Amino acid sequence: MKDAAPDEKRWFVARTNHGAELGVRNRLAALEVEHFVPTTRTRGWRGRTVEKPVINCLLFIRATQAEALALIHERGLKADYLFDCATHRLMVVPDKAMDDFRRVLDLSTDEGGLIDRPLQQGEKVRVMKGPLEGVEGRILELQGKNYVVVSLLDSLFTRAAIPRAWLEIR
Repeated sequence: MKDAAPDEKRWFVARTNHGAELGVRNRLAALEVEHFVPTTRTRGWRGRTVEKPVINCLLFIRATQAEALALIHERGLKADYLFDCATHRLMVVPDKAMDDFRRVLDLSTDEGGLIDRPLQQGEKVRVMKGPLEGVEGRILELQGKNYVVVSLLDSLFTRAAIPRAWLEIR
């Protein structure tokens, strides 16, 4: 990945304490900083709806590098950034990868469809229509359903059921 200009906004990966994700998210919202904390809503004790993080201890912050560092050092945000061991720099997620990851995490379709040839497990595909149009990932067949699987930094994965007719082999 090419180096971005220092004043260019990028997605940084931050780590916080277990159970503190939603508090840090609320603090970032109050500071009007663009962020993403993947959450899910489940039925909790006594039927209440409870919001829980999908990925424990991780959140994503979109800012310039100077703004991102100032959040921790000057504004006291309770988080630390992850470093890329290969480059010895803050870990950055490309915009396209973050967009694909967020879109797949937010949506799952259950419609059926046909495709002109069978797909192989793990084959690279691009979604050609529907709400996930443009998302790129790999195909997974699980319990008779087809899923497009999107990875973030080759370690976080999300999937959405997708009709085969909406897929194009890359």
